[in-house]
Amino acid sequence: MATYTKDFKENLIKLMLPPENRSVKELVDEYNIHEQTLYRWRKEAKSKGLVYQDNAASKQKYSREMQFQIIIETSQLNNHDLSEYCRRKGIYAEEIESWKKAFVSGETDEQSKLKQEFKDSQAELKYTKKELDRKEKALAEAAALLILKKKMQAIWSSDEED
Repeated sequence: MATYTKDFKENLIKLMLPPENRSVKELVDEYNIHEQTLYRWRKEAKSKGLVYQDNAASKQKYSREMQFQIIIETSQLNNHDLSEYCRRKGIYAEEIESWKKAFVSGETDEQSKLKQEFKDSQAELKYTKKELDRKEKALAEAAALLILKKKMQAIWSSDEED
């Protein structure tokens, strides 16, 4: 297992950060370092709040610090440069705008989580009410059929007695 100096590791992490935004594959080819090592270093950098290029297919969640850093990085960009930046990062310009509004309004992570939980609970409540209505209708139909069956049996059994 190879050991790397702290300076070397920091330099490679900086290459993965803006403005370089070099991919892990490029660094593997250039420096002959195992791919998993670079991914681990990048993950550690992310946990420290550093912003890096992420080409993952799944949508990445950014911490408030990372959002703030992106807002600062993009504040002086024109529309063309902002579009290019967003493509590199895999985010949308609308997301950055919503982050700006959240910072201006003073909304915290807890508040946004509470809002999301509230929306989720409202959706779940709506689904539950719809499901309850459906089951009530099915129960009413089953009760009506049972009553009809009993009436029918009563009619048929009285005919047989006569």
